Amino acid sequence: MTVHRTRLHTRMRPRHRLAQPGTSDRIRQRAGLRSRLLARLASEQGDVPGWVLITLMTAGIVVALWAVASDQIVQIFENAMAPFLGGSL
Repeated sequence: MTVHRTRLHTRMRPRHRLAQPGTSDRIRQRAGLRSRLLARLASEQGDVPGWVLITLMTAGIVVALWAVASDQIVQIFENAMAPFLGGSL
């Protein structure tokens, strides 16, 4: 079922907002939030040790599985590729 938005479903907003009390405070808060967000995005800090650990652990798991079940892994791969290569693997 497809639902299409019509004019009735959208909220009508005025094109120009009139100044409301406390608007300048909200603008200052948004500017402060925006500057903090941009500063955080611009910083070069990251979770490099975490990514290195994940990469090393993944490589370790692959090596351990390959050492234990290499014959079975090769057989699974050959069985999976045989239909595409015409059984000539």
